[in-house]
Amino acid sequence: MTQINLTVDGAQVSDDVEPRMLLVQYLREKLGKTGTVIGCDTSNCGACTVHLDGTSVKSCNVLAVQADGSEVTTIEGLAKDGELHQVQESFRECHGLQCGFCTPGMIMQSVDLLKENPNPSEQEIRLGLEGNLCRCTGYHNIVKAVQHAAAQGGAS
Repeated sequence: MTQINLTVDGAQVSDDVEPRMLLVQYLREKLGKTGTVIGCDTSNCGACTVHLDGTSVKSCNVLAVQADGSEVTTIEGLAKDGELHQVQESFRECHGLQCGFCTPGMIMQSVDLLKENPNPSEQEIRLGLEGNLCRCTGYHNIVKAVQHAAAQGGAS
């Protein structure tokens, strides 16, 4: 076992973990952060996307021990004081989801995209989300949601 210390959604946590435990498993199984979805375990779908020290990563591709000393933000940590993050609100308002399975990863990647580019074109949004798969939609409403979030100042 290896001890890790990190901040998850603003809370300090310390745990002993198996060195081979994935960050997605740690978040879900040890911390109960089930909004971080296990989709493929191969880093292809992006459903497990979280922010690691402010940058989006696919948590099925990161060992929990690699996050030692870091700050992790999950989909559960985006909302503040009971208010949805602007990107979450835009996905709700623009119907940027269907079954919802990919939504946490899409939102986390969209937040990172808007942080890097607060006013992306449709093409830039599609390129920025290309590592996140949605099996239900044609991405139209997802792109619309990101555009709406950008117009509302969604990077913050």
